[in-house]
Amino acid sequence: MASKTPRTDGRTEHCEHCGRETVHDVRVEVRTENEQAEYAANSREPYRVVTCRECGRETSQRMNDA
Repeated sequence: MASKTPRTDGRTEHCEHCGRETVHDVRVEVRTENEQAEYAANSREPYRVVTCRECGRETSQRMNDA
């Protein structure tokens, strides 16, 4: 589970790559899921994008699936 750490401006979360709790940068991006679709402008979804500050690994999850 994510927790706000008092000594940094990031979030502490488990990193699958590092195998431990590390500080992460978290942001939300709106992504177009199907660029080829006739209504591509209407097929945008919010994604939670997390980057580990230790190893640089980036993961994303569609927020509707969270």
